[in-house]
Order: sequence, then structure tokens, then C-alpha cells
Amino acid sequence: MIITVLTHLEKERDAKSYDVVIDQVSAALTAKGHDVSVFGVRGNMVKLVEGLKERKPDLIFNLMETFGKTQLGSIGVVGVLDLLGLPYTGGGPGEFYLQEDKGITKKILAYEKILYPDYAVIPVDADTKSADNLRFPMFVKPLRMDASIGISAKSVVRSPKELTERINAIHRLKDSALVEEFIEGREFFVGLLGNRSPQVLPVLEVDFSGMPEGAPNILDAKAKWDTESAEYKGSNVVVADLPAELDEKIKKIALDAYVALRVRDYGRVDLRMDEAGNIYVIELNASCYLERSSELAMAAKAAGIAYEDLLERIVELALERRR
Repeated sequence: MIITVLTHLEKERDAKSYDVVIDQVSAALTAKGHDVSVFGVRGNMVKLVEGLKERKPDLIFNLMETFGKTQLGSIGVVGVLDLLGLPYTGGGPGEFYLQEDKGITKKILAYEKILYPDYAVIPVDADTKSADNLRFPMFVKPLRMDASIGISAKSVVRSPKELTERINAIHRLKDSALVEEFIEGREFFVGLLGNRSPQVLPVLEVDFSGMPEGAPNILDAKAKWDTESAEYKGSNVVVADLPAELDEKIKKIALDAYVALRVRDYGRVDLRMDEAGNIYVIELNASCYLERSSELAMAAKAAGIAYEDLLERIVELALERRR
């Protein structure tokens, strides 16, 4: 097929200023026999539309998470793809909106009786009274942003003073603050593939045993992206070694959340388990990161699915859904 890998350029005039995952995805799809091209756009809507019309792809492998200077452009981009009538991988406008607004996500989970941490949303310029009923420690993060933007060791707060300071820091990012009761315990990732009958991949667990003394057991921006940091070196994601009953329980909760939040084609559910064995859905990542070393690729490998086959499966799922 003719496949266009759609991405966001970091620099307007540099066609190669994109994430390393783009080259990896392109090479994997090419290895499967597809005619693959990369199309990068920063914030030019005319260029986006005209470029796609010129390429006439059979499918768009959509890896564009932002548009221009906004961190929240994915909804608009897939809306344009829908208006152009072009098939693409991953979520549509509605699915991405559910992913980005974590407050609405939790309301849907509540309707489906899926456990999540008690929370409050603090809009910009609002007071913190709605968080008064929550218990410390709390975890404070942006309501809509992803990729650990706005998340650091200071995100775990243990006093009213720290809570106010962290909320103000999130508001400076021009986003509402999501305040949750912090679940101290084990953290798991569950990747899924599919639409009507999703496949649940092996459970992964975050090993925090090497974290610096006094650092909270979280994957903040340093732990995820700063390869020279103690947090990055001290945390590691591994295939979970779990009793069969617990393994099935975690997978069932992840599958329920994936279906409830209308994830399309592929995604990852993040969960935490407290000391009492209660399992909470922390976050859902639709159209999650697809680098070769990503959690989804790692889980797929544990299930016997090579990286190239994982991407080919995503292509097949998008086309099946289109038909």
C-alpha cells in the first residue's frame, strides 16, 4: 500500500526535525513491502491539506500529536483527516478528546464501575477548595497534557503548602490542574491491540528499586526522557512476574478501561495497586508511543510479536475498522 507517516516538525524549515520513532516506523512498514513516505508539518494547515491530497495515500499512519505551538493539536488534525475522507491509524477526534480530558475519562470509568484514585480538577484562577476532601499524599499533574509534561518529583505533595505551589505551577502551563490521591504501591502497564475483540498483551511492571533515596516512585519527565538522570537509570520497565489470578485481574481491568474509553487500534493502560491489593486505573494512552523500545513494543515482543509485525497489525486494524 501507499502509506504516509504523518508527523509534527519541531522546526518549520527542517523536514528532518522529527522524533526518532518516525524513522523506525517508516523502516518497519517498508520492510513489510509498503510504499512509505514521511510527511512533516508544523502549523501550516494549507500545507497539511495540499500535501495529503498530493500524496493520495491508501492509509495515513498518524503520529502527529501536536500542531504548531499547541500541545493539544491532535484532535484538530484527525478532524481534518476525517473531513478529507482519509483512512488513518489510531483515535479520532472524540477518542482523543476523551484521552486529553482526564476529568471526563474518570467520569466514564465511574459509570463503568472501574476503580480510579479520588480526584479534583482545579481550573486556572480557581481556588483549591474542591481538593479539601482528598487525602495526602496527592499527585498533581496537568489535566490535558501528556508525555509527562509538568510532572516531576514535586508532583507528589504532602502538605497544603506543597499542594498550592504545585497547582500554581500547573496553571502556569495554561492548563487546569488534576489533583489525585497518590496511590503508593506497584505500577503496571498493559498494552492492547484491536477494536471489536482487543488482544491484551503481557503485563509490564515498573521496577523502582534503583530510584534515588527520597525520590517518589513515579515516572516523571526525568525518568522518561533524561537518559543521564538518576531517575532514568533507577527505574526500569520489565515483564511482570505475577500470580495467575492477579495477572488476569489486571488484564481484565485494563481491557474494561480500553473498551469504555473507545480506544481504537492500539493503546496502553497505566495502573497502580495499593498495599491492600486494590487496582486503580491511573491513565489511558490511546495511540501510545511506538518507538522500538516503547512499552507497547516491549509487551508485543513478550507476546511473540516482532516490531514490524506490531506495526503491520496496527495497519490491518485501521483498515478493518475503515471497512
